[in-house]
Order: sequence, then structure tokens, then C-alpha cells
Amino acid sequence: MKAMVLHRICNLEESSQPLHFCEMEDPSPREDEVLIRVSACGVCHTELDEIEGRTPPSFFPIVPGHQIVGRVAASGRNVGRYRIGDRVGVAWIFSACRKCKFCRAGSENLCADFRGTGRDANGGYAEFMTVHEDFCYPIPVEFSDAEAAPLLCAGAIGYRSLRLSNIADGQRLGLTGFGASAHLVLKMVRHRYPNVAVFVFARSEKERAFALELGAAWAGDTNDSPPQLLDAIIDTTPVWKPVVEALKNLEPGGRLVINAIRKEERDKDTLLSLSYAAHLWLEKEIKSVANVTRQDVSEFLQLAARMKIKPEVEEFALKDANQALIELKTAKIHGAKVLRT
Repeated sequence: MKAMVLHRICNLEESSQPLHFCEMEDPSPREDEVLIRVSACGVCHTELDEIEGRTPPSFFPIVPGHQIVGRVAASGRNVGRYRIGDRVGVAWIFSACRKCKFCRAGSENLCADFRGTGRDANGGYAEFMTVHEDFCYPIPVEFSDAEAAPLLCAGAIGYRSLRLSNIADGQRLGLTGFGASAHLVLKMVRHRYPNVAVFVFARSEKERAFALELGAAWAGDTNDSPPQLLDAIIDTTPVWKPVVEALKNLEPGGRLVINAIRKEERDKDTLLSLSYAAHLWLEKEIKSVANVTRQDVSEFLQLAARMKIKPEVEEFALKDANQALIELKTAKIHGAKVLRT
């Protein structure tokens, strides 16, 4: 099969070709696994974190990618949920132990044995992949393959972030950064909480215009102050400055939800500007988002189908994965980037 493969950690500011296009042996499904012929795979900021070593892969060489849509091409002898030809998706959660206290409580995202697709197992930047049948999902007919791909991570993690924000209808929600996940959160909010005003903070004028086009009440730069303080803010950026700015813009008792698997080091000194009185006092909260559960993915796919949420996508050929990654790194974003095989 053809695949884009990562052989080592590298700095994307020094290397624009971190992945190598090569031929690999087709994988074979184990007795409880399905073999998926991949048709689309979303490109996520987590891949940048893997490539640059902030959340490094468990082994090399590895095939990245964890927003995967394809069709079942073969299955192991114990598979009973899917048949050949079924369209399925695979998300960031590749597996968990299913025995620990977190898994038993439905918080398998916190499992010590959590394995990420494309980090701890080969992912979807390839023509084929295998996964346990319990960790893939039927794709609703409402979506094309390319539309469905970003729903599996950007959408599912956005759904979890929105739940963790505790936002209520009639309140004010901020979104810091406006890429693949945040634009889907805005669409969700407009359907689920029609009286929530959404305030978007983004560096790019293009992203701010896009946010207003999708129904944001206000859009400004990361440094700008919104016309009102906000009840909750979801941060989807890879850096620290937006965290400090967001805390300043929260109402007393407000909550900041950080939707990032890792933060980059480049502006970490911004944290030295934290003022307890201005940023943290008055019972403000900070909540991180850790991975997703299978329930998150399943519920969001059903919700997206009911609400007819259609992500904005930009498609690339599999061999052009490096270009998509560099554009993501340099913030050339308009919706979600998707590879087609």
C-alpha cells in the first residue's frame, strides 16, 4: 500500500518534508479487527505535536492520521459488527484497557493504557489500516467521506470541549483560535444554544471574517478585548498567550477550557505576565480536555447528522500531506484539511 510515513522527530521550521511517501506491506486484520480501505483522513494539529516531539509516537517508522473514513475491506473471524463494504470511521482513541476505574466509569480517555491512532498505532495517512471493531464507528449517510473525516476528531473533541464549558443558553461563549475544531463548535452552538453569543479571537483577518460569516457575534484579534466579559472560553490554540488573554476576558466564576493535547514552548514566558487578581481571582476555572471517549465520537456523529452540520474542508492528495501540515503549522487555515487516497 501507499503511505506517508514518519521516521523521526523533526522541527517543521527546519524541515518542510517530515513525512516520506513510500510503499508498505498491506496490514492484515487480527481476529477481532477490521481492515479498512481508507478514502479520507483529516489533518490535525496533533500530527504537528507528534512530528515535533511534544507527544511523540511510540515507535518508528509510523503512519500518522486519526480522522479516518473508509470501507471495510476484510475482517477477522470474531468480527460481528461490520460487513465487507460498510463505511466506517476511526478517531483518536485507538484503544483503551476497558478494565481500569476510568474505563469502567466511561472515562476511557483518562486510561493509563490509552492508545492514540497514528501515534501508538499506524493511522490513516495510508491506503489501508486495521483497528479493533469496537473502536470504529458507522458514518452517517448525510456526510461525504471528506466531510465526515474532521468530525471524528475536530468535531468530537469540540463536542467534548463544549460540554466541559458548562455553557447555558443565553450566556456568552468565547472561541480562541478558529481552525477545524472551533468552526464546528460555532456551528454546534448555533443549533443547540441559539441564544448564546459567540465571540471569536483569531490572529488571521481571514479567520475572523470566516467566523462572522458563520454567525459569530464578534471577532477580534487575540489581544483585543470583547465588548463584554464571557461566561466560558474554549481555547484551541497551540500556544500560551491566548490562555492568559482568555483568563482576562472571563466573567467572575467563568471557565476556560483548553482544548489542546500539548502547548508549544515558544511563548511559554507569557505565563510570567499572569496576575492573580486580573486573571485567576473571583473563582475562575481552568479545565483541560484530554483525548476523547468512544461515547463522545458516537454522540457527536449522531448530533452532526441530525443538525446537518457540514464542516468546511480543503482537500489534498495523500502525497501532498506535507504541504497540508506546513499550511497548518503556518496558520493557513480555512476549515479542516483532509487527505484523499
